[in-house]
Amino acid sequence: MIPNLAAAPTSAIGRNAEETAAFRKVIWRIVPILTVALLLNNMDRTNVGFAALTMNRDLGMTAREFGWGAGVLFASYSFLEIPSNILLYRFGARIWLTRIMITWGLLSAGTAFVTGPYSFIILRFFLGVAEAGYFPGIIYVFACWFPAHYRTQIFAWSLLSSPVASLLSGPLAAAILPMNGFLGLAGWQWMFIIEGVPCVLLGIALPWVIADGPQKATWLTPRERDLVTGVLAAEDRDRPIESMWMAVRDIRVLVCAGIQFGFLLGSYGLAVWLPLMLRGRGLGNAAASLLSSLPFLLGCVALVCWARLVDRTGKRIANLVVACFLGAGGFFLSLVTHQQAFSYIGYTGLTLAVIGITTTRGLFWTIPPRILQGRGAAGGIAFINTIGTLGGFLGPVALGWLRTTTGSFNGGLAIMAGVLVISGLLSASLRFTMPKE
Repeated sequence: MIPNLAAAPTSAIGRNAEETAAFRKVIWRIVPILTVALLLNNMDRTNVGFAALTMNRDLGMTAREFGWGAGVLFASYSFLEIPSNILLYRFGARIWLTRIMITWGLLSAGTAFVTGPYSFIILRFFLGVAEAGYFPGIIYVFACWFPAHYRTQIFAWSLLSSPVASLLSGPLAAAILPMNGFLGLAGWQWMFIIEGVPCVLLGIALPWVIADGPQKATWLTPRERDLVTGVLAAEDRDRPIESMWMAVRDIRVLVCAGIQFGFLLGSYGLAVWLPLMLRGRGLGNAAASLLSSLPFLLGCVALVCWARLVDRTGKRIANLVVACFLGAGGFFLSLVTHQQAFSYIGYTGLTLAVIGITTTRGLFWTIPPRILQGRGAAGGIAFINTIGTLGGFLGPVALGWLRTTTGSFNGGLAIMAGVLVISGLLSASLRFTMPKE
């Protein structure tokens, strides 16, 4: 489902019905395919947690080795993030995002044929290389196409892809893992193949659907192109940065990078390890897979409702602070009630953590486009995501290392809670450097 943003009254957006119709056409053309692409991207990153329920035993991997394999994707992804987005700016999002999707889909499906810890870690490394620049590329496309009064809900609906991916991955895992032995392949092998091939197919279709900005959109009339371009050109921004090197030195960009580091550490650490956390508390594979999905369902609902509230109040930074602290509070609740058996209070804490992280993600990405545009947007958004994605690397790795070393997830939960508190404080500091809400 796509938000009916373009049906908003003209008094709310200060534009006439003709412009509203033009943006409605843009929304229905661009947002669905990029949202589905993000959904597949997030499933590709988190399905490894469900595959681990049987894959680790088959490949003889320890928790530490699995943690490295799950996290190394984010290391290679981060290392090549900025170069990838520079190439995206040079060749255009249409071509570059297509290249990314096809190569990542092939490598994701190829994970089915790893034979041990080393081949698993190496393939995951190259999967990160293939995916580098994809998420900031999507954010860049939205920034090029939509003015500020559309972005909160556009980002909210597109970023639903992350919790929806975790929501769908559980039932899909419960359905695919029993295929064990079909055509001589294990259930976890079928999971990588079934979830990797659609990425390739969507990548092939992508260049026929999107365009590199309004002026190159042949599916808009000349009048519609002028209207959309005019609205974007007239948009008021907070001291916009158009140089990539100015972007990476700007204090606001650095603060944004720190904020994203915190919530991605918690997001991917929890998404990758939650099924194994629940199974470690006495649940079977099917129950662990399904119960891993429920928090993300609630996160989806919270994200949409919260985005609508923010659109009405305009208090993006204040709500971002609240969301960060909600996520931290959820981790603390799970930590203080931690026990070896399944605990409803601990599970509630993890659910609140997912809700907080999910809404943080949706609210956060409305902020960088306010200060970045052009080459500055391509480089600045990539820089923010580079630093932030290091959290996606450290989260799974730290949890795996601490689980192997201490025999418990407590240390990892404490780290994720503390880092989210820091993200909340950094979010609050934006109020002094970006006073306009």
